Amino acid sequence: MISFHNENILFNLKNKTKLKGWIVKTIEKKKRKAGDISFVFCSDTFLLEKNNEYLNHDTYTDIITFDYSKEDTKRPVSGDIFISIDRVKENANKFSKTFEDELHRVIIHGVLHLLGYKDKTKIAKAEMRKQEDLCLKSLKNL
Repeated sequence: MISFHNENILFNLKNKTKLKGWIVKTIEKKKRKAGDISFVFCSDTFLLEKNNEYLNHDTYTDIITFDYSKEDTKRPVSGDIFISIDRVKENANKFSKTFEDELHRVIIHGVLHLLGYKDKTKIAKAEMRKQEDLCLKSLKNL
C-alpha cells in the first residue's frame, strides 16, 4: 500500500490516486511488486534531524529513503521516503521548474532507490537521471 503523510508541516499533495498508480506501474515495469511504501512530507529541519540521526550527515537534503526490502527482488518493494518540501521548493526555483515537476522527480527518485538504483558515482547518477526522465515521461502519458 502506498501512503502519503505530513510531519510538522501543512502540505496537500495533489492527484494522490494518479501518483499511486504511477508509482505502482513504475515498480511493475521493473518486474517487482509494490509493498508498503510511505511518503512523509516534512520540513528542512525535520529532515536534517533524520539525516544527522540515521546517516551522520549534517547537511540539508531533499530526500532520504529507507529501504525495507533490502533490494531482495523476491520481496515486495517497501520503505519510507522522507521528502523536504522546503528543499523541493528551493530546488524548483534553482532549476527553473515548477514545484510539482520537481516534487514528482523527487518522489520517483525515492522509488528508484527502493528499486536498487544508486546515485553516489557519476555513472550511477547519470543512470538515475535517465530513469527519472523515463518515469516522468510516463507520468505525463497517464
